[in-house]
Amino acid sequence: MDLSSAKVGFVGAGNMAQALAKGMISAGLLKANQITASAPDDGSLDIWKTWGCNTLVNDNTSIFKESNIVVLAVKPNLFTHVVRDLKECNGPENQLALSVMSGITIEELEKGLFPKVPNLKAIIRVMPNTPALVGAGCAVYCLNEHASSKHADVTIKILESVGICYQVPERHMNAYTGLCGSAPAYVYMAIEALSDGAVKMGIPRQCATQCAAQTVYGAAKMVLDTKRHPGSLRDDVCSPGGTTIAGVHALEKAGFRGALIDAVEAGTKRAEEQSVHK
Repeated sequence: MDLSSAKVGFVGAGNMAQALAKGMISAGLLKANQITASAPDDGSLDIWKTWGCNTLVNDNTSIFKESNIVVLAVKPNLFTHVVRDLKECNGPENQLALSVMSGITIEELEKGLFPKVPNLKAIIRVMPNTPALVGAGCAVYCLNEHASSKHADVTIKILESVGICYQVPERHMNAYTGLCGSAPAYVYMAIEALSDGAVKMGIPRQCATQCAAQTVYGAAKMVLDTKRHPGSLRDDVCSPGGTTIAGVHALEKAGFRGALIDAVEAGTKRAEEQSVHK
């Protein structure tokens, strides 16, 4: 599938849809006028219009009829409503549906979409995250049995325009939701707490937040660039009897690592609960 001439349609026009569309445009994968977004009202479509994209109000059927790639980017609980309101139609040959809805399995996507779009066969389930908005996303994806290597290649191009991506087995998608999908919120909380600690110690808020965020960014880059175990990098900072090991001890007493493990587990279980059949 050649992206340079493809039509890409978004069902849902919120943050994640915007991140993917802006990423494709910025990376030069396609022009804005190749993209169409559909939403229940004009409010969420205003930003798309400023980019030069086409917009539709509550017309998902046209998205499926005309788009080579359909990106399903609504909240998981709205998927059944999308399917219910979709009029039976056929899309372009070799059409691909990409779902970024958490918890909705490939089986459920096929069961909902195939009767309404009979010639649609290829479905790829994706779990991106919001740092895609700044080109630093981390996404995973899995394919149904009809998705070809060409479908996979175009998915990789789209996801790599806003960060990095990995192919994974579907059985792991909910766990990746608990990690990649949800963990940005946990990191924001950590940055906020570090900033609060610095303010308590007398540092002005703006500087405290900037330094906390840069420190987290730098630590993450160290892990990615050196490919060393995070525990080894932590030990580099912990001088015997020093300030860092005292802080690490305080975190251990507070259950820092256990809380993060629990958070990933809770996010995974919630993704499982979001299945339309549960």
